[in-house]
Amino acid sequence: MSVITSVTAQKNQKRVNIFIDGEYSFAIDLDNFVCLGLKVNQELTQEEINEIIKKSEFQKCLDKTINFAMVRPRSIKEVKDYFRRKEVPESIHEEIFKRLEKLELVDDQKFAKWWVEQRLAFKLKSKKDLTFELRQKGISGQTIKNVLDDSEIDEVKIAKKLVAKKSYKWQKYNEKIRRQKISQYLVGKGFGWDVINSALK
Repeated sequence: MSVITSVTAQKNQKRVNIFIDGEYSFAIDLDNFVCLGLKVNQELTQEEINEIIKKSEFQKCLDKTINFAMVRPRSIKEVKDYFRRKEVPESIHEEIFKRLEKLELVDDQKFAKWWVEQRLAFKLKSKKDLTFELRQKGISGQTIKNVLDDSEIDEVKIAKKLVAKKSYKWQKYNEKIRRQKISQYLVGKGFGWDVINSALK
């Protein structure tokens, strides 16, 4: 049997260091420390120590993931990418996702809606560009379609604003070439010909 010989608080005051038989053994969050009833002079088997460490590591990964997810809405793919970057053990991915979903911190539909609103507020984007960006974030085609349909995006209005911002570039050309240049520009921005023709009118 091993004995807890000392317990010291970490700087963030949310975790404590556990010393067993006079040597540092592991750190654990305060919630689990209290729930498990750990205390100085308590005897533990190696199996009990292993289980405590497992719970501690899970809570540590969960807390960090929650902090990541609370910065802004996150897609499922973003969280999975975060797991990979932080080398979160695959064995606890599913349980962390369940916790995040319960807290409503990960939802592709909500993320896609937030993403579109933000991009349209600060950038002039076509539906094609928004679709590409959302696919990069792992959002399904059906979810993208639903969100874009609900957003009622006026692509003609957006295209006209883009042209107005760049109009100085084409002033030196005659009408025919100017229309060609503008059309090429809008195609590059992801607009379809029906939108381009309407914008040029």
